[in-house]
Amino acid sequence: MKSIYTVLLEPMLTEKGTLLKEVDNKVLFKVAKDANKVEIKRAVEEIFKVKVDRVSTMNYKGKTKRMGKNEGKRPDWKKAIVKLKEGEKLDFIEGV
Repeated sequence: MKSIYTVLLEPMLTEKGTLLKEVDNKVLFKVAKDANKVEIKRAVEEIFKVKVDRVSTMNYKGKTKRMGKNEGKRPDWKKAIVKLKEGEKLDFIEGV
């Protein structure tokens, strides 16, 4: 079992994420590539002290990029959409 602090890498503060938060009470996180939904749910509940209803995950392949004749690849990454239970609230930026 991985530590809960290695499962969640960072919150994703994007336009789509803000809209999901306002409309559906969902929060976006960038998570470890090998994390599963149960580990993500447990990590969010223990770190932020909220109740999680559902977790959806998506895997993204890194793009191939060229710089002149050299070619490289961006890293693969995984995103999780965490739906909070009714009445729960999670704010990353307070007092703004």
